[in-house]
Amino acid sequence: MNDTSLVPIKRALLSVSDKTGLVEFGQFLSDHGVELLSTGGSAKTLADAGVPVKEVAEHTGFPEMMDGRVKTLHPKIHGGLLAQRNNDDHIGAMAAHDIGAIDLLIVSLYPFEETVDKGADFATCIENIDIGGPAMIRSASKNHAFVTVVVEASDYQDVMTSMKENHGATSSDLRKTLAAKAFARTGSYDAAISAWFANELGQVFPDRINITARKQQSLRYGENPHQDAAYYVSRSTKPRSGIATARQIQGKELSYNNLNDTDAAFELVSEFDPIQGPAVAIIKHANPCGVARADNYIDAYNKALLCDQTSAFGGIIALNGMLDGETAVEISKIFTEVVIATDADERALKIMSEKKNLRLLLTGGIADPCSAGQTVKTVAGGYLLQDRDNGKVTLDDLKVVTKRQPTQQELDDMLFAFTVCKHVKSNAIIYVKDGATVGIGAGQMSRVDSSRTAARKAIDASEAAGLPYNMTEGSVVASDAFFPFADGLLSAAEAGVTAVIQPGGSIRDEEIIAAADEQGLAMVLTGMRHFRH
Repeated sequence: MNDTSLVPIKRALLSVSDKTGLVEFGQFLSDHGVELLSTGGSAKTLADAGVPVKEVAEHTGFPEMMDGRVKTLHPKIHGGLLAQRNNDDHIGAMAAHDIGAIDLLIVSLYPFEETVDKGADFATCIENIDIGGPAMIRSASKNHAFVTVVVEASDYQDVMTSMKENHGATSSDLRKTLAAKAFARTGSYDAAISAWFANELGQVFPDRINITARKQQSLRYGENPHQDAAYYVSRSTKPRSGIATARQIQGKELSYNNLNDTDAAFELVSEFDPIQGPAVAIIKHANPCGVARADNYIDAYNKALLCDQTSAFGGIIALNGMLDGETAVEISKIFTEVVIATDADERALKIMSEKKNLRLLLTGGIADPCSAGQTVKTVAGGYLLQDRDNGKVTLDDLKVVTKRQPTQQELDDMLFAFTVCKHVKSNAIIYVKDGATVGIGAGQMSRVDSSRTAARKAIDASEAAGLPYNMTEGSVVASDAFFPFADGLLSAAEAGVTAVIQPGGSIRDEEIIAAADEQGLAMVLTGMRHFRH
């Protein structure tokens, strides 16, 4: 063994809360002549399995104390981890103080994150903050030139492979890789603790934040082929229902754009409680091109598709419940990138399986549209954080400001339209009739342009469907923010709307209301804006 980057493993310290694979790994090390040091439950697990192990207290000559809080915080442990094997002063200090080198550290930290997610009380969470574990991990990682550190059971195999290939030693490349992973682990652990503390203190936006996530998969590229990309999942044992919880049943690997658009689709469709009936959303480039509710999914899908059949081609389809076979047959008639639903029946799975390139995702549940949480956006040199837009307008929130009162059908459609508005890029104008979008204007620089775009697309959709009328006739219109001038409202009136829902709050509100009265429209104000940029 002439390669000086190879370091033989002669002594290992194992202290893990997660016992997965511990016995098998410990036995492998023992079989390769490695002396095993361990603590508490880890030592008992190894000993009970017949694996030779020495308690840390015996190694240090110092007993565990303070309910186990102090056991590895000892010079014989940290000296053994931090000593540089090519430094004469370090070697001399080890000899003088009877400090034996520790060549391999295996640590999994106290389950603090899981304890918090279970809703444990403050004192229990505090007791599950690991101190000795992170200290040892940092010591071993800093000294990775001589020490191998493992923080996840999934890496046991790599260590065993290296030792097999190198006569009981590990390579420099492996030690560097594991050290980087170890520092990332202690960083995410501290981030979880600081986030929990901030939450306990009611600090919504503390002075410092730490954003941690784990790579789920590398992506072929980002929004464009010249951009590298990867998909990360935020650390939580109870993630928000959606793409983070979804099982991909079939189809090609999801792309960056697939993930982004699928998230947008499922967040939108989750606005509609499945108890109140099926809902379907069709998304293209993160904007809805059709959303509808009905008594069953096939009708909801067909109503949503009618809004913009051209844009739906190659889009994302989201359901707020189980995909059934009949709906799957309809969906399979056009090219679709992704279908996401809470579940799927056997017939639907069979039908979808015939579309080899279609990605089918099943989430197991819908997201709570009213749940707390934050969104993060990067800007040059920093981040913008805000609460998730979980605002929801109900019938009681609406203020009728026109002479004509809206009908019950108009009220139902207006609430539906305003909910969809929340998920359309601003400026957003949404036409809805009978529980389905019939025209969507998104992302225009002026509100009147969005209104005209939505109306124009509705005309195109009506002609494509062979209808003898424009679908916006008799519809309602929703705006995500107030109308700054009457022109946007008048454009909607020309398209045939009968009722308007908007936040209000413009200095020209009276002018807008007068224009609505002149056109014989009913108009309600919500007092809530839904910008989406």
